[in-house]
Amino acid sequence: MDAMRAATRDEESLKQRFWDKLKRVAGKIPFAEDLVAAFYCATDSKTPSRVKLILLGAITYFVLPLDAVSDLLPLIGFADDAAVLAAAITQVAGSITEEHRAKARKTLGEVTPEQE
Repeated sequence: MDAMRAATRDEESLKQRFWDKLKRVAGKIPFAEDLVAAFYCATDSKTPSRVKLILLGAITYFVLPLDAVSDLLPLIGFADDAAVLAAAITQVAGSITEEHRAKARKTLGEVTPEQE
């Protein structure tokens, strides 16, 4: 819990760790669009503080190296990350706008080239 608090306090470090990890795993996780849309919502100045806190908690869990289930395990390694993100999005679904989702799709298109 202390690691999570520290990670959310240092927003720039969190952003850098988020983008670094996303670039490594974006093509391997089916929830990448939701994750990036949540990131854009959490960093949007129009987003309420409560929503930001919930989403930053889920994003911090994604970037932390210590998970309940190791991200190195094939198939199930990101299951806990997906569950935490799904729970967070369920709480704040109305705050993640189509603009956040469109920006996420555009970003993912640049990070992970379309596979043919």
